[in-house]
Amino acid sequence: MENKKVVNFIFWIVAIILGVTLFKQFDFETFKFEKPVLAVIYFLCFAFAVFILVKNSKKESEK
Repeated sequence: MENKKVVNFIFWIVAIILGVTLFKQFDFETFKFEKPVLAVIYFLCFAFAVFILVKNSKKESEK
């Protein structure tokens, strides 16, 4: 049980860092990313972290 809390905490940190990074790289005047390829990689990792967090929260709510 304690191990799942640590994993959730790590994925929360990863999701927050990647979300802020994506937000900073996005140019709202041109609606483009500064480095599009890097933004795709960041987005995939961000989506994976959010997916794991949602998946774990659904498991905890079922119990």
